[in-house]
Amino acid sequence: MSPRDLMGAALRGLTANKLRSLLTVLGVSIGVGAVIVLVAVGNGSGKAVQDRLEAMGTNLLTVSTTGGGGGFVRGQAGPANQQYSLTLDDAEALADKNLAPDVSSVAPVMTSTGTATNGDTSYTVNQVIGTTPAYMPATNTPVQIGSSFTQADVDNSQRVILLGQTAATELFTRPASAVGQTIKLGAVDFTVLGVLASKDSTGFNDPNATAIVPITTLRATQAGYGALNQIVVQAAGQDRVDTAQAEVTQLLTARHQVPADETSPFRITNSAQILQTSQDTAATFTALLATVAAISLVVGGIGVTNIMLVTVTERTREIGIRKALGARRRTILGQFLIEATLLSLIGGAVGVGAALIVTRFQLAGVQPVLVPSSIGLALGVSAAVGLFFGSMPAHRAAGLRPIDALRHE
Repeated sequence: MSPRDLMGAALRGLTANKLRSLLTVLGVSIGVGAVIVLVAVGNGSGKAVQDRLEAMGTNLLTVSTTGGGGGFVRGQAGPANQQYSLTLDDAEALADKNLAPDVSSVAPVMTSTGTATNGDTSYTVNQVIGTTPAYMPATNTPVQIGSSFTQADVDNSQRVILLGQTAATELFTRPASAVGQTIKLGAVDFTVLGVLASKDSTGFNDPNATAIVPITTLRATQAGYGALNQIVVQAAGQDRVDTAQAEVTQLLTARHQVPADETSPFRITNSAQILQTSQDTAATFTALLATVAAISLVVGGIGVTNIMLVTVTERTREIGIRKALGARRRTILGQFLIEATLLSLIGGAVGVGAALIVTRFQLAGVQPVLVPSSIGLALGVSAAVGLFFGSMPAHRAAGLRPIDALRHE
């Protein structure tokens, strides 16, 4: 038989039992669609994190303390981790161009939580950040409405505040109306100077549920005069990040007299390293999702095998007649392989169509990013599934002896 005749015979075989063929197609389409959608979700999640980190800039250093060093400080009664606490003096030293020439700007950071109230409306602010004006440009946290506070506000411990979009909406409904109003943070009155630009969420914590105040004000009214949570350092350029990091490490080690034989108690991370780590994590996450989805594709392939075995059993007498009339083994084999492959390809096409629709919507808070290669790969795998899982029933059909097939009831 010619390839065209084989294709016609395969199509007639598939349409002989439409419901069974439809269920088989559905099983394969679920597997193919799941692969494409989950890969898109993983890729979208990674892209969201990447965009957020890139928006902060790749020349950003974040300095925190691990409380390391262990034991007690030589000649002191307190624990070693108190010696290694970050202070405002550390931030001032890092901002000294003579001591750290590759550092562009420095912003000390303290964090707290608090309940903000506006009349009868209250809202729990997840993160109240105390810092200096340098924090906003360094971390790409612009003020969208109103204006930021100044260094004079920090020096004079002014009770002014910047609200994130979520906090402003919860307290005032319309963020634009918040500017110039007075709210309470805890029991202290603060004047709203501005509302921060909205940030995309990449996890469970809302980055817009925040407030920023002068660090001196936070220390005086909310957090006390303890150690800093971190110091944000901006290198003078992307090509000077490593040099700036070395200067920060050397300066802090000298200021806190860290012994050479002890592990550094300071953790310094740069955004480029975080970006690379996030990309590696996203790739692993995407591969894991694709593997899980591929399992459903294998299940669909097993369904193809079952259906084709049933088809061979039902058409045993037909196969016997055709072989008695001179049909060759390869003709029978080719017909059933084409049937199995067509089932998988049709299912793959349906799965791709469904995936194209689903990926237009956000899933679990993530906007999926479709990967074109995943479509071609899924279709190729679905065809391979048809050939692989259809080969056993096809060989079984081709191996039937005409006399045995004609006796089959």
